[in-house]
Amino acid sequence: MAAVFYIANLRETTRNRKATFANNAWHTMLTPEWQKLYMEVSSMRWRDFDDFKRKYDSSVDVESYAKRMSIWTNFDSLGWQLRQGSIDIDSFPDVWALGIVRTWQKCKPIIEGYRGWQWPKSAFRDFEYLAGVLEKKLMDEDPDFMKKMNNVISPPEAHQ
Repeated sequence: MAAVFYIANLRETTRNRKATFANNAWHTMLTPEWQKLYMEVSSMRWRDFDDFKRKYDSSVDVESYAKRMSIWTNFDSLGWQLRQGSIDIDSFPDVWALGIVRTWQKCKPIIEGYRGWQWPKSAFRDFEYLAGVLEKKLMDEDPDFMKKMNNVISPPEAHQ
């Protein structure tokens, strides 16, 4: 009987821990400060990786670097938590899944550029993982999702 109680208690503790992780993440991302930060980062424009470095690299614009890294590291942390099983895919409302996928698709060439230039190849791999899992989830629910994304994500030359 004690073993059954222990297992039930362990499952409830795990469920509560997952809920706490998700609540903490969403609490941060629902603030007006986060929304403003996200929109500022989303509004950055560039033609290619070299143009991005000229405009936004940390050696040129520390403020943009700090904003960008705040977004990217938050998404990377969420991806790590998802990979570790601390949160599950259903913790992500579709509107946030859309924002994460959109951010990854826009910033992927920049992250890959830094991976080839000065970062380890594994930099932001959990952000990439998270975006991939969420994209699959959104595609499963809405096969036209990528067509809709093309209405939002433009080619790199349009990021100017």
